[in-house]
Amino acid sequence: MKPFRNILAVACVLFAMSNAQSVRSLVSSGNELYGKKQYSDAEAEYKKSLEKDKDLMEGSYNLGNAVYKQQRYDEAIQNYHQALTKAADPSVKSKLYYNMGNSYFDGKQYQESINAYKNSLKLNPSDEDAKYNLAYARRMMQQQQQQQQKQNKDKKQDDKKDQQQKQKDQQQQQQQQKKQDQQQQQQMANQQKKMSQEEAKRILEALKNDEKKTQKKVRQKAPVRMNVEKDW
Repeated sequence: MKPFRNILAVACVLFAMSNAQSVRSLVSSGNELYGKKQYSDAEAEYKKSLEKDKDLMEGSYNLGNAVYKQQRYDEAIQNYHQALTKAADPSVKSKLYYNMGNSYFDGKQYQESINAYKNSLKLNPSDEDAKYNLAYARRMMQQQQQQQQKQNKDKKQDDKKDQQQKQKDQQQQQQQQKKQDQQQQQQMANQQKKMSQEEAKRILEALKNDEKKTQKKVRQKAPVRMNVEKDW
């Protein structure tokens, strides 16, 4: 497919409709700067013309072109909308819709660009550029939808993998915690068993010591004198 026809319809010759000499001069100056690709300077001149005459269609039209060239597509669309409200000539409206279509297209808003090109062709069915760009925008929208579907599918798969990994990690953590708990319980049981054995040993030693002391006391005690009955 051939490249998108990124051509702006220009309203440079329409400024003559204005009655004020200063406004015409500003638009003319803006057009001259635009032709030299000094788009920010042209923008300033067009804005000055609109300050003097806010209803000047040519000012809004060409201001839209100037900001479009600076890749500020949303602002371009706003200015084209403003120019549409002031335009009466169907051919001018057709060009405005065409430029809006270009702005939407470059902003990757393909459905909106399709609608704009359709409106342009309603007013000028013989515009080959509009026909070409309409077909191109439809193709790009189809590709965008396919890409979006693929991204959604990939995201679902990634989410599923993440969930599975999360469950696996949780199971491993639970198993590890269970093992740690078992080890702690075993350690406590061993400690208790060791303490019981040591305590029993201490008790036995204490009993032996007591028994030795008792026996020693018995040996040290004086023998009991027995009374023997006298013979008659």
